[in-house]
Amino acid sequence: MAGSSREGIDITRVVAAPRDRVFAAWTEPADFAAWYGGDADVPLDRVSMDVTPGGAWSLVIVMPGVEMPFHGVYREVSAPERLVFTLKDASAPGDIEGETVTVTLTEQSRTSTEMVFRQRGGHLTPEQYAAAEDGWEAFFDALDTLLASR
Repeated sequence: MAGSSREGIDITRVVAAPRDRVFAAWTEPADFAAWYGGDADVPLDRVSMDVTPGGAWSLVIVMPGVEMPFHGVYREVSAPERLVFTLKDASAPGDIEGETVTVTLTEQSRTSTEMVFRQRGGHLTPEQYAAAEDGWEAFFDALDTLLASR
């Protein structure tokens, strides 16, 4: 097989916030809407989160002239250290579960948390994974801004 065989995304960041606060940013609708989507708008009334194993989540990123819905199911919720959920956008075929996202949070100090993000599934091309990684990096920049403001 020629070319890249990339099948996912791995991002590790140290976040300047306590682990409980970072976990809340991933699991509380107002916080999640504030950073998911980066600079794009995620209206809180378009966010739904049942943060329990088997519970569904969904949101819509709104930009001028376009809406991008995302949804999935929580597979594992281990507060405040681990979250596993599926991720699917409207362009994904209906017969696939979507990508699997794993977020692992490790306390570094009372005010610092290592966040290990992993997305897998093999449903994207290497170029799509690269673009998605850029998107996640922008989202995580917005997460940093949110956490610094509180």
